[in-house]
Amino acid sequence: MRAITFSAYGGPDVLQLSEVPVPEPGPGQVRLAVRAAGINPIDWKIRNGFMQQNFQVPFPHTPGVEVAGVVDSVGEGADFAVGDEVFGWSETGAYAEYALAKTLAPKPAGISWADAAALPVAGETALRILGLLEVREGETLLIHGASGTVGRFAAQVAIAQGLTVIGTAGSRNLDDLQSLGVVPVLYGDGWLDRVREAASGPVDAVFDAAGHGVLPGSVELRGTKDRVITIADGAAFELDIPFSSGGEQSREVLTGIAGWVTDRGVRIAQGKSYPLAEASAAQIESENGHPGGKLTLAVS
Repeated sequence: MRAITFSAYGGPDVLQLSEVPVPEPGPGQVRLAVRAAGINPIDWKIRNGFMQQNFQVPFPHTPGVEVAGVVDSVGEGADFAVGDEVFGWSETGAYAEYALAKTLAPKPAGISWADAAALPVAGETALRILGLLEVREGETLLIHGASGTVGRFAAQVAIAQGLTVIGTAGSRNLDDLQSLGVVPVLYGDGWLDRVREAASGPVDAVFDAAGHGVLPGSVELRGTKDRVITIADGAAFELDIPFSSGGEQSREVLTGIAGWVTDRGVRIAQGKSYPLAEASAAQIESENGHPGGKLTLAVS
């Protein structure tokens, strides 16, 4: 099968389109004929070697944690059948024509393969942070980076839960946020004053999904460090503000994410979909930032 691999840490040029053996599913695993794979910052951070102190990978390594596809082969004890359309987390790298996985859920009907591949990380992260913030109906939530994949998912869920959501974003995304019911605020210099003007009362919680030095202003806005969480700014450790990373990878989490899609119409804004052979270009766009939506690979 064709797969993207790299055998040394480095820039996007280390990614190669390779011929590798088709993996065989073990106990509890299924093999997917991959239809789409999500591109995430963790992919190029691992490739660059930024994670090797705590997360080393064996070479050659195939990137990709988010996968959507059709069950092609079933290992002993797996609870899916050949032909099932599923999405979830890959165990062998999603940048490939076939991948092994255990943590999967049925693909929501009526959504594209690219949409399905975009759901696990954004959905899990958004729901986890909203839970940690203990947001409640009637409150006001500020989301920094509300137009990103995680922030946009969180904004839609919070609005459906009865919150007022103020979201910061670039000028090109303000209309989109407003169409979702978000109170849009331009990010950058002066954001704090603009948020104060946009808020009809106190801001009850802050979710920083952007990581552009907004934590001190967020604490000033709240008047406390309580109920301020970031997933993107390492300054949190010096400021004694929670930095949330990782999360629960389970079928229950994926089923919950799918429920928000099927029952409440939550959607991720899609960016460019690249063919498998252009994975390096996709990672370059992700690494450069502001891709304008979720980046995916169309595998087959």
